[in-house]
Amino acid sequence: MSDATQRAPARTLYTPEILGAATALASFRWDESLPLKGDARSRRCGSTLSLGLSVDGEGRIDGIGLRAHACAIGQAAAYAFASAAKGRSRAEVAEVRTALAAWLAGEGAKPDWPGIALVEPALGYPARHDAIMLAWDAALVALG
Repeated sequence: MSDATQRAPARTLYTPEILGAATALASFRWDESLPLKGDARSRRCGSTLSLGLSVDGEGRIDGIGLRAHACAIGQAAAYAFASAAKGRSRAEVAEVRTALAAWLAGEGAKPDWPGIALVEPALGYPARHDAIMLAWDAALVALG
């Protein structure tokens, strides 16, 4: 057997699901009228994300808009965030952000956030981890 046939097949990073979610992010259009704004930038890859939010009387997210300049992984993660953000408090976002960082570092379980399994193929690509975190980071900035 040659070295090439002995190697394990490479994992696919940009799956059809990730590419579909990156495209679906367009359903969360940027809205200047949203009163709370936050920005985040990946130091590793330069991806950026701007997020606008509104909250209800209890401080729970009730409106969201995004502007992403990120790879498909960062966009797919932002889609997972935006799809499940309504009704969440700052404390919930912070808790999941902490769990997400631990999971990406191989030090914790997958966070309890609908759709986060979508970016699981990127676990083995540390250069993409900061892009995955962008939406949670921007939301925490926006929520103060």
